[in-house]
Amino acid sequence: MEKHGTLKTFARYVSLNVAAMIGLSCYILADTFFISASMGANGLAALNLAIPIYSFVNGTGLMIGMGGATRYAICRAQGDEEESNRVFTHSVILGLACGIVFLLIGLFFARPLSQLLGGEGQILDMTATYLRTLLVFAPMFILNNTLVAFVRNDGWPNYSMAAMLLGSGFNIVMDYVLVFPCNMGIFGAALATGFSPVVSMAFLAVTVLRKKRKFRLMKTSWYWNRAGQIAALGLSSLITEVSAGIVMIVFNLVILRLEGSLGVAAYGIIANLALVGTSVFTGVGQGSQPVISTSYGKGDHAGVKAVLRMAAVAALGLALLLNIAVWLFPEQIVAVFNGEGDPVLAQLALRGLPIYFAGFFLAGMNIVLAAILSAVEKPGSAFLVAILRGGAASLPLLFLLSAFWGMDGVWLSFPAAELVTFGAALWSVKKSGWM
Repeated sequence: MEKHGTLKTFARYVSLNVAAMIGLSCYILADTFFISASMGANGLAALNLAIPIYSFVNGTGLMIGMGGATRYAICRAQGDEEESNRVFTHSVILGLACGIVFLLIGLFFARPLSQLLGGEGQILDMTATYLRTLLVFAPMFILNNTLVAFVRNDGWPNYSMAAMLLGSGFNIVMDYVLVFPCNMGIFGAALATGFSPVVSMAFLAVTVLRKKRKFRLMKTSWYWNRAGQIAALGLSSLITEVSAGIVMIVFNLVILRLEGSLGVAAYGIIANLALVGTSVFTGVGQGSQPVISTSYGKGDHAGVKAVLRMAAVAALGLALLLNIAVWLFPEQIVAVFNGEGDPVLAQLALRGLPIYFAGFFLAGMNIVLAAILSAVEKPGSAFLVAILRGGAASLPLLFLLSAFWGMDGVWLSFPAAELVTFGAALWSVKKSGWM
C-alpha cells in the first residue's frame, strides 16, 4: 500500500475497532452501575470477584479469534484461499470445544469457584449466581469473538463494529429492564450480559454471512499443528485477558486483608473503569492487526513499520485523553458507581484512581506492541510482553509495594509493572527488526 493508503486504512480500522471495544466494555460498566444502584457495596464486591472468570472466557475467544484471523489474513494476502478456509473451520471447532468446557464448569463448579475467589456469606451467593449464568453462555462469547475477528479481517470492520455495539446496547437496555422493573437482581444482570453475544452474532449472520464474506466452513481433517498455530498467534491476547483476571483475583485477596469488602468494592470501581481503558488499546491493537498482517504477508516491511509508528502515536494520545478525564472529573466518576454514597468507599476509590490510571501511558503501548508482534508472526516475543504485564511483573510488585505502603502500594503496582514490561516490549520489537 502507498503511505497515504496505509494511513487511511489504519485510521478506518483503528477508529472502528476502538469504538467497538469501548461499546463492548460498556456492558461491564452497565453491570457495575446497575448492580451498584440496586445491591450496593455487596453487589459491587460480588461482581468484582466474578469478573476475572469473564476475562478467562473473553481471553479464550480473543486468542482463537485474533490468532485464527491473523493467519487467515496472511493466507489471503498470499493467495491461499483453501488454507484460509481451513483456518476458519479449525477456529470455529476450537472455539466450540473451549466454550463447552467453560459451560460445564459453570453448571457444576460455580459455587466452589466463587469460594476460591474469596466469596463469603451473601457475597458468595451472588458471585455464584453471576458466574453460573455467565458461563452457560461461554460458547456464545467465544464464537462471537471469533466471528467478529474474521469479519474484520475479511474487509468489513464497519460490520464487526456494528455487531459489537449492537450487542453492548442490548445488554445495557436489558440490564436496566431485568435488574429494576423485573427485580431479578444479579441474575438479571448476568442474563443480560450473556445474551449480548447472541444478538451480535445474529446481526452478523443476517448482514455478512449470507452474501459478503470470503471465508466459509469446509470439510477438512483436524490438524493439531494448525490449531496450535492459531493458538500461538493469539496467545498474547489470551495472556493479556487471563493475566488481568489473575491479577484481579490476587488484588481482591490482598485488598480483603488490607481494607475488607469496602476495599474490594473500591477496587471494583477502578478495575471496571480500567477495563474501558484496556479495551481502547485493545481496539488499537486489533485495528492495526489486519493492516499489518496484510503488509507482512506481501513482504511490505516499510508498511509494517509505518503502521507501528501510527499505533504508538494513537496509544499515547488515547492514554492522555483517559488521564485528563480522570484528573478533571474524579469525584463525578466515582459517584456514578457509589450508589449508596458511602464516604469510605469514595475516599478509597478517589485515592487510587489517578495513581492507577497513570499506568495507561505505558499499558497502552504494551498492549499495542504485543498485538503487533503477534500480527507479524512473532508469538514468542508477544508472549513475553503479555506474560510480563500479567503476573510475572505485577504480582511480585503488588506484594512488595503493598507491604511498604498498604493501599497506595496496591495502586502503584500497576504503573510499576507496566514500566518493567515496556522495557521488555521495546527490546522485543528492536530485536525483531521492526524499529
